[in-house]
Amino acid sequence: MSIHHRGICLRLRNGAAIALACAALASCASLVGQRQIEIPLDKLQAGIDRRFPVDDRVLELFDIRLSRPQLMLRAGSDRVALRMAAYVAPPFLRQSWRGSLALSGRLVVDAARGAVLITEPRVDTFAIDGVDEARQRQFGRVANVLMNKVIRDVPVYSFRMDDLRYAGVQFVPTRITATADALLVTVEPAR
Repeated sequence: MSIHHRGICLRLRNGAAIALACAALASCASLVGQRQIEIPLDKLQAGIDRRFPVDDRVLELFDIRLSRPQLMLRAGSDRVALRMAAYVAPPFLRQSWRGSLALSGRLVVDAARGAVLITEPRVDTFAIDGVDEARQRQFGRVANVLMNKVIRDVPVYSFRMDDLRYAGVQFVPTRITATADALLVTVEPAR
């Protein structure tokens, strides 16, 4: 056999070995299939705690401070509830009010960011101590503006790249479900 002929055989054999290795890796990805990652409530709470307190001026009428967030999962759904302390003070008055704000939002998986986000925030209650009903409604409208500005698309949890790799296969988050004390995130092999 000539040297030229041996070189061609060697290249064909190497090419076949590489093709076989690629096929084996692809079949591993399909064998691994979807998985579930459980994220405990305490990790989610820690992620929310890092984003508070929040100070903001809304409509140039009110300075609002939100603090001490408490995250609650709604089992069997893709929604969460968030309760926090609220402090409201108009910048042009020496008066201020304290109270609480409760909201709920839908959880979504943003595969591109590798994160679980709160979207579609909705104020459930905004109770301010010592104010009449008309002012409560006014504060409620202000709270909705603030929620759309501050809470919309807030990451509740961000995955590390290691969280999304298993057996040499890269995964992407696709679905989310809440239990009473954890989020279950379904991940599938990246395509």
